Amino acid sequence: MGLEKFKEGESLTMGVELELQLVNPTDYDLSASALDLLHLLERAPFPGEVKPEMTESMIEISTDVHTRYEALLAQLRRMRDMLLAAGDRLNIGICGGGTHPFQQWFDQRIFSKPRFKELSGLYGYLAKQFTVFGQHVHIGCSSADEALYLLHALNRYVPHFIALSASSPFSQGVDTLFDSARLNSVFAFPLSGRAPFLLKWDEFEKGYFAKMEATRVVTSMKDFYWDIRPKPEYGTIELRVCDTPLTVERAAALACYLQALCRMLLERKEPPPAEDDYLVYNYNRFQACRFGLDGTIVHPKTNESISLREDIFATLRQLTPHAEFLDSQAALDELYGVTARENNHAYYLRKEFTNEGGVPGMVDAAVRCFRAGKIQ
Repeated sequence: MGLEKFKEGESLTMGVELELQLVNPTDYDLSASALDLLHLLERAPFPGEVKPEMTESMIEISTDVHTRYEALLAQLRRMRDMLLAAGDRLNIGICGGGTHPFQQWFDQRIFSKPRFKELSGLYGYLAKQFTVFGQHVHIGCSSADEALYLLHALNRYVPHFIALSASSPFSQGVDTLFDSARLNSVFAFPLSGRAPFLLKWDEFEKGYFAKMEATRVVTSMKDFYWDIRPKPEYGTIELRVCDTPLTVERAAALACYLQALCRMLLERKEPPPAEDDYLVYNYNRFQACRFGLDGTIVHPKTNESISLREDIFATLRQLTPHAEFLDSQAALDELYGVTARENNHAYYLRKEFTNEGGVPGMVDAAVRCFRAGKIQ
């Protein structure tokens, strides 16, 4: 079959996908209501795309292609408002968060769609444990080689996105002590982790992918659950490490952070990516998942141990001219506030667990945040 031809287009376009939780507003457990919600949403044009996900207690929304922060944020807000209106009619709560804090994986039902049934047959109980919720960000690339360059140049910044988006501190009713427990579920899949270090599309397509296809382990890029993967049919790279934030406002800010980073990296003023950069990749990723913004990472070029929080501050300052060019300084200002004062959504959820006296109250807080567009 082979890979689709890489759709060359405009650099630095962006699109966002969000996996969202469907919640019973009585007991705040997950609600297997995806089919009912999707049927209701079919009655009127939806300002984007909405579709089912692996289990019946989740949906995924996708934006159009954007180049500017304000337009992306405006569409995400329209999508949220339409989802909330439909959810209110059906008595379904909707929220972000990388995990539902107390749902039991064995209670989940696989959505009746051929690919999901196929994955369930292949991965067994892991498919139901994949009832976790992430934000994916696509960035447009002018060529396939540019896509691979960005994919690997971004490797040292992956912990930034994990820590800033982290919103999954609880799983199966207990505090995991991780800020992002969601990624532990993703890592269980055999084709997760990092992409192979190749910088030429011809080598990737005719070498690595052709060999993998010959093993019959994979048939398309969908079979890879890498932290960042190329998407040739869209002409993008796709960042997949983010938890779904509690607000679409945070989701838009994260997308624009990635866009600005890619613009800076395309200037090629930083040392080029190398295979040895990945020597510290898993350690850095663990630090971000476990400790969030309080993690300590190792710089892959200098081997210096640095505060993740301070590295984000330094990067945000470095991105100022790029954010000004892209009209996204307001997005970066929000992330500066997260890093300096507010902390990530995992911190907020733990605080709500204490304030509300349990995990149902935590879900209630997440539902209210999604509706209000801000921490309550």
